[in-house]
Amino acid sequence: MTMQDFDRYMSPFSHDELMERCRRIKHVALDMDGTIYMGSTLFPFTHRFLDTLTEMGITYSFLTNNPTRSHKDYLAKLDKLGIRATDEQMYTSSLATIDYIKQHHPQAKRLFTLGTPSMQEEFVKAGFELCADDPNDRPDLLVVAFDTTLEYKRLCRATWWASKPDIPYIATNPDWVCPTDQEVILVDCGSLCKAIEGACKRQPDIVIGKPNPGMLLCIRDKRGLKSEEIAMVGDRIYTDVAAGQNAGSMGVLVLSGETTLETALANDPLPDVTALNAMEFANLLIEAHKA
Repeated sequence: MTMQDFDRYMSPFSHDELMERCRRIKHVALDMDGTIYMGSTLFPFTHRFLDTLTEMGITYSFLTNNPTRSHKDYLAKLDKLGIRATDEQMYTSSLATIDYIKQHHPQAKRLFTLGTPSMQEEFVKAGFELCADDPNDRPDLLVVAFDTTLEYKRLCRATWWASKPDIPYIATNPDWVCPTDQEVILVDCGSLCKAIEGACKRQPDIVIGKPNPGMLLCIRDKRGLKSEEIAMVGDRIYTDVAAGQNAGSMGVLVLSGETTLETALANDPLPDVTALNAMEFANLLIEAHKA
């Protein structure tokens, strides 16, 4: 199949089964770059897509694996693009980590974190106390994130706390590197966790960001939904679609960003839905609700 042959969408499910699955959707989790905009340019269909979801009574949120900026920074970018979103609609891996801690480690109040000042501010605003780089300042929980302000001594301290099996250890995202158009490799959270593992032989107890299901599970629990009532929509099979499928939700690939149709057809498993863009997926939801 070529792009010339591709019409609106495709799915490994029969039409009737796909319609039934689409009728269950109550919330759409959206990747951003390549899905609703490209770089600093909003796709022409984005406003119509979001309006369509609202008209159907389907809520939506925006997801990013990158914890280096606060959710306020991301909301400001959306605002510049003409999208008015609320705090509750913006979900970074650091916010998802906060929700996970509150749900699964409610007694944890004092944290040692590797992360940018912007990320650390998110945790302080959420009511956590940040521990100093001091062997006597023992944390209740360790959080490791993508840290562009990393200090070697703090990496060593994080590794020390990771070596203590009674201290829960959470990573915000699994990315090995952060994409960039510069001639440099940006070492991301997954690589930092690998360095810690090499030194103390311990992996994180859980990794929150895509393709792991943590972010979607947090959305599910926070909103009182079932996994099958959520669709994860994005332009990457190996993060966005995989996160949806790993969470037991619908994994929707849009061909408006990174992934080509040829890559989509060659992937195993196939996305639950492959659509030309987000608006074509919205049209599929409309069709399902009319059926």
